Amino acid sequence: MLTANKLMPQGGGLAPVLLKRAATIELDWDVRQKSRFDTTDSQGRQIGVFLPRGTAVRGGDVLVAEDGSLIKVIAARQPVLVITHCSEHGTPFDLMRAAYHLGNRHVPIELKPDHLKIEPDHVLAGMLRSMHLIVREADEAFEPEGGAYGAHGAGHGHSHGVAPVGPVLHPDAYAGSQAHDDHGHDHSHGHSH
Repeated sequence: MLTANKLMPQGGGLAPVLLKRAATIELDWDVRQKSRFDTTDSQGRQIGVFLPRGTAVRGGDVLVAEDGSLIKVIAARQPVLVITHCSEHGTPFDLMRAAYHLGNRHVPIELKPDHLKIEPDHVLAGMLRSMHLIVREADEAFEPEGGAYGAHGAGHGHSHGVAPVGPVLHPDAYAGSQAHDDHGHDHSHGHSH
């Protein structure tokens, strides 16, 4: 087994040609939030990843193996809930309210200008629908915020001088919940759309 114990956030400083030649691993958020895990890369090599505790691996990051080889991390598609505002019954500000309430529950959340993403949870989906938000199931990459004090965020292309990658904090309070199938605009307002 080959060991990888160095992380280059977003492959920073590497020439594009090196990234093109690099082996890849495709991992969901459940694995990428761990600092120690085993995986198999695109070349069929067994890789043991041993990073400093609290390190979260993001899609686009590059692991460096003990032999100097590079392994590019791809964020795997996984079940998520995509939350958008209802333009008929609300405003984009409703997304900010939703992020506030999810943050109070320490739920890992991916923030985008026009939507939020969380891991499937039928209780949270119900709460969000009661706030007049649209909640739909999807299979997409999931890159939750890393927090203000550490983990580098997805798509943040410059440094503020903070070198260590910190933990992404979240409880397991909702881990056992199951999402239910909801493919439509299914939140009730007591009137028709």
